[in-house]
Amino acid sequence: MTDRYAVIGNPIAHSKSPLIHTRFARNTGQDLDYGLIEAPLDGFVGTVRAFRDSGGRGMNITTPFKLQALEMATEQGERARIAGAANAMKFEDGGRIVVDNFDGLGLANDIEVNLGVALRGRRVLMLGAGGAARGALVELLARGPAELLIANRTRATAQDLADQFASHGPLRACSYSELAHETGFDIVLNGTSASMTGALPALPASAFTATTLAYEMVYGRGLTPFLRLAQGGGVPRLADGVGMLVEQAAEAFFWWRGVRPDTRAVIDEITVPLV
Repeated sequence: MTDRYAVIGNPIAHSKSPLIHTRFARNTGQDLDYGLIEAPLDGFVGTVRAFRDSGGRGMNITTPFKLQALEMATEQGERARIAGAANAMKFEDGGRIVVDNFDGLGLANDIEVNLGVALRGRRVLMLGAGGAARGALVELLARGPAELLIANRTRATAQDLADQFASHGPLRACSYSELAHETGFDIVLNGTSASMTGALPALPASAFTATTLAYEMVYGRGLTPFLRLAQGGGVPRLADGVGMLVEQAAEAFFWWRGVRPDTRAVIDEITVPLV
């Protein structure tokens, strides 16, 4: 019998998750069907329950439902609990709903494995203090950077996040205006939503060096304003979030099925050139 999975969000039509998980299933010999579900903004819980009651086995969770997924769970994985959000869910016997969050693991694996850039001992800058940053911080800090600086339009928001995760590693906070006094980062991550609207975070070119990795956490938008700024500043290595997307999907697939898929061919298939 074919097992059913889906990704749920709003909007959701753009999602690459069905293609990714279909490729994983084919390549690992797993019998599953994976679909798209757009839930009403006020109907997440009911939509999840309907999918589960119809035989669904698990779901990926995307914007804007990651917090609701955490709240709905009967059991929270440690990564989801610490991040305060969930991006994967599975339904188990007795009505149990188990959630976890693989965003940070997907990001760290993409940087270190696919892009070949070690986080240990590096200076890392995270732009933005919203959900993208929150989901990634613990896993990034677990890889041993020399420091991780969170920059945000509102310094207090960044400081709140830094205080919350301070026990996990060397974490600082600043406002965008204070970035003028910070230079020479090895890795700069754009965790803001600016690129979704074609905007540019308030980032000075001095944040980059001739060896920096500039990483755009959204995917499929080509050379975003952030990446264009980095390119203009002489940054040699540019990446978007397609590898993060595939790597976090692989972690969820393994969590559901107990089989770890290869990711390289899928990343190559869905990568959009940065032009």
